[in-house]
Amino acid sequence: MKITFLGAGSTIFSKNVLGDCMASQPLVEDGLEISLYDVSPTRLSESERVIQALNKGLDARARIKTYLGLEQLKPALKGADFVVNAVQIGGYDPCTITDFEIPKKYGLRQTIADTLGIGGIMRTLRTIPVMEQFGRAMEEACPDAWLLNYSNPMAMLTGYMLRYTGVKTVGLCHSVQVCVEHLFRDLGMEDKVPGHRELIAGINHMAWLLDIRDRDGVDLYPEIKRRAKDLSARGGVAHDVGGALLADLVRYDYIDKLGYYCTESSEHNAEYNPFYIKARYPELIERFKIPLDEYPRRCVAQIEGWEKASRMLLSQDTLAHERSPEYASHIMEAMLTNRPYKIGGNVLNTGHLIENLPGNACVEVPCLVDGAGVAPTRVGRLPVQLAAMNMTNINVQQITIEAAVTKRRDHIYHAAMLDPHTAAELSIDDIISMVDEMIEAHGDWMPKFH
Repeated sequence: MKITFLGAGSTIFSKNVLGDCMASQPLVEDGLEISLYDVSPTRLSESERVIQALNKGLDARARIKTYLGLEQLKPALKGADFVVNAVQIGGYDPCTITDFEIPKKYGLRQTIADTLGIGGIMRTLRTIPVMEQFGRAMEEACPDAWLLNYSNPMAMLTGYMLRYTGVKTVGLCHSVQVCVEHLFRDLGMEDKVPGHRELIAGINHMAWLLDIRDRDGVDLYPEIKRRAKDLSARGGVAHDVGGALLADLVRYDYIDKLGYYCTESSEHNAEYNPFYIKARYPELIERFKIPLDEYPRRCVAQIEGWEKASRMLLSQDTLAHERSPEYASHIMEAMLTNRPYKIGGNVLNTGHLIENLPGNACVEVPCLVDGAGVAPTRVGRLPVQLAAMNMTNINVQQITIEAAVTKRRDHIYHAAMLDPHTAAELSIDDIISMVDEMIEAHGDWMPKFH
């Protein structure tokens, strides 16, 4: 079996995913080949050393090869059974800095900017041309392979691949896996985790916990709502996330105002709507403990952390690894062995899996994985207020994909004009000026729009 990892210079993530794969007996028993692909020679070399150390520590006996740059993309993909994508185009410096600093000049503040908002729009437009290259190369070099996409913006990149390439694709996000566990932890309901039953559906980073019951079938939402309201009144529970103390107050407000909890964190969801980051109401930032400029802070911390971690990892020729719940290796194993495995996957809403969302939207729903591939579950209708919230994001996603496909600058304006947070803060004239300035600043990262 062959796995190709695109964006293998993401050393820690490739270590975790490929370590899981090498720890799976069904994946290695008939021989495993791993192709590491990246455009950075330094990061690719570092990742190869780490993966080789894992290979030795796990006695996986995998054949590991590296491929550098676009001219080696097809050889990296040739004959692959699975392709994992974890690229970030433009990186922290310069592109993430641009995505935050130019909007800030216009009075538009962001927290993460990797999924929606003007930052998510620009990130998509930088990334889709690369995804198109991947897709065309896969159609030729490994037409039967599955693409497991981990890159953000998840809904826009996965939606593009499913609509505009012939590649079998599923988008994977950690937020579904940890949603209930983190909610129960903060509300002091850890005893309800074993045997619980949940239904989560919506769109990536805004999928809804529609139903949650204990092992005996008792509806847990009444107790969740009571505890969340009480905890919100006391300022929530702060958790250290890479050196920042973050609380979950936006999602608790979702429970209070919309009736349901949401998968992705409060720092993400604070910028997916027009409610919480408002120049006229600066007190909301403190009230909901919203960490403005959080993603740049994390990037700096991760860069500094890698400088320390790399010294440890690169100094060892043997590394141990304990398999994680991360979806990738379990999906591969389920397809290889035909043993079913359940995931929360990002797929097209074909056949209206969610009835009151568009058929060509990328939705996040329960999926069954086995030897036949990925089979999404029909969910039915979302509560009308939740579908409406999702639609405010889907509108932006659809028009951004259209901008990427048609190369029309005016569609970038349209996407930004319809973004809930951007539209709530800026005039149309300022939105257009900001978009133009960002395209100019991104330069060769967005060549089709110059």
